[in-house]
Amino acid sequence: MAVATDTLERAVLAALAEDLGAGDVTTEATVPEHAVGTGELLLKESGVVCGLRVAESTFRALDPEIRFEALTSDGKTVSEPPSIVARVTGSERAILTGERVALNFLGRLSGIATLTRRYVDAIDGTGVAVLDTRKTTPGLRALEKHAVACGGGQNHRFGLDDAVLIKDNHVAIAGGIARAIEAARAGSPGLPVEVEVDDLDQLDEAIGAGADTILLDNMDPGRLREAVARTAGRARLEASGGITLDTVRAVAETGVDAISIGALTHSVTALDVSLEVHPWQS
Repeated sequence: MAVATDTLERAVLAALAEDLGAGDVTTEATVPEHAVGTGELLLKESGVVCGLRVAESTFRALDPEIRFEALTSDGKTVSEPPSIVARVTGSERAILTGERVALNFLGRLSGIATLTRRYVDAIDGTGVAVLDTRKTTPGLRALEKHAVACGGGQNHRFGLDDAVLIKDNHVAIAGGIARAIEAARAGSPGLPVEVEVDDLDQLDEAIGAGADTILLDNMDPGRLREAVARTAGRARLEASGGITLDTVRAVAETGVDAISIGALTHSVTALDVSLEVHPWQS
């Protein structure tokens, strides 16, 4: 998914305000006001690049005249690190002040894209989609879902308004799965309806009530295979809950249509990135 420019810029400005405070006292004391140079953004381990545009926006927010040269693009794989993925040229003060924010974005988003690619590769050939969730960093959902897409995953619901997902608490309050689905269709006609189930009896109820998608929560491969057989194509099936790189292939081979994995965004490890500055010689 493409990230809207205003969404990206809001994220950058919020991050810079958090980091900069009243000013970069170290850079302002040690770097001459008019000094210029070039900084190289390096990816220091293998992985999928993501976050170049937001890194560029970080430096441009500090100096609109800065020049940013991307040497690869989001979604590309770096297999021989360290690798220079971009160069930024201009005010050394702007480069050093924006360094940490730019690297934070680049490292985290590349980490998400890389982890997603590992899951996608692990189930290659099964035809099963890897989905993200809403377990994202507050304020960074658009960027993190973009990173999932760069890694080959598919974006699930972006927010609470683009699809119905009936979970156990909704069912409890509504008085049952069938009642919850009926109420959802009446309240949001035209939107797809997904319902979470914990067991096969709930699965049967969801199928009978006409759910479009059924989320099979924390089911082992044996129960997932039974769920696929019972459903017989009458609803799309999504597996979720505690799925790891070690288990995802077995889950995919049960015949479900999709696997949603919160860990893509909620517990990812950032890739190792750095900035090396080369001052211009007068």
